[in-house]
Amino acid sequence: MSRPQIAILGRIAESTSVTRYEGIVTAARLAEAVWAAGGEPLTLLPVANSNLAERLRTVQGVLMPGGGDVNPARYGQEPTTDRIYGVVDLQDQTDIEIFEYATASALPLLAICRGFQIINVARGGTLVQDMPAPHTHHVETVTVTRPEILGLSGTEVVASCYHHQCVDKLGDGLTAIAHAAAGHVEAFSISSTAWAAGVQWHPEDNFDTQPENLEIFAKLVREAQMVAATVPQQKL
Repeated sequence: MSRPQIAILGRIAESTSVTRYEGIVTAARLAEAVWAAGGEPLTLLPVANSNLAERLRTVQGVLMPGGGDVNPARYGQEPTTDRIYGVVDLQDQTDIEIFEYATASALPLLAICRGFQIINVARGGTLVQDMPAPHTHHVETVTVTRPEILGLSGTEVVASCYHHQCVDKLGDGLTAIAHAAAGHVEAFSISSTAWAAGVQWHPEDNFDTQPENLEIFAKLVREAQMVAATVPQQKL
């Protein structure tokens, strides 16, 4: 079976070592994890109000990656800390648009870190703007109460975290399936017309040394393969 195409919404970088201006980037580890799981990672340019039905017509799955912080205005707050970073309103808008399209159009979806947080906001939830003890460069074993949702063969995940914000109020249609030792939500299932789930940690960080993290990407790819098997692909 051919590799299902997984759209990864590109992140806007102010500069990179190989571009003279702003860059549209996908973390190499993230793309490598999708590939290792059997998928074909595709970076999608963030464009507001675009025709996603047209742009995603040959795509079988969506991955919403990590990135900068969500604008607090999106969840009805003013900034309360100077530690907020990387806010790009275009990024917020396109994240929400692709999330809403995927969940309405039966496209499997996996959200990671910032992607996890913007989905919570899109569903009416809020975020802790700056955690008392940020989980940056932090690794802990997380117990998942519904491992089948993430495609896990066991209940424990060695979670590599890099975030200073977390879920405060959980959004509508989101069900917590894992918590950190500190108490905040580390994974949730998402009500959708297809499989959809999010994790606060970065499974791409250690997918090649902790196989349970590769299982999460493999779950996305399997769900995408089912889409590919049931939906005739349109010619370009």
